[in-house]
Amino acid sequence: MKRRRHSDETKAKAVLEAIRGEDTVNVIAKKYSVHPLMITKWKKHAVTLLPTLFSKKADKERETWEQREARLFQEIGQLKFELDWLKKKSDQFSK
Repeated sequence: MKRRRHSDETKAKAVLEAIRGEDTVNVIAKKYSVHPLMITKWKKHAVTLLPTLFSKKADKERETWEQREARLFQEIGQLKFELDWLKKKSDQFSK
């Protein structure tokens, strides 16, 4: 059986309805064709992330992460270039 992927938008709508308490989890799950446990899991995840949503620390951490990621991608590119160069040189010597 293939896993279904739900869009972020669908998850957000379902979670908002669950948090508001407009309907029961079972009704919301049926509406979005999702198992009720998934609604509960998404809701729990959203509630745990809410305190950090407006945090400046999260923005700073994200910026640090992006800088580190950029540096690592640059290093990967450099290493790939060097590897290709070494392969080319080793082919010249083996001929």
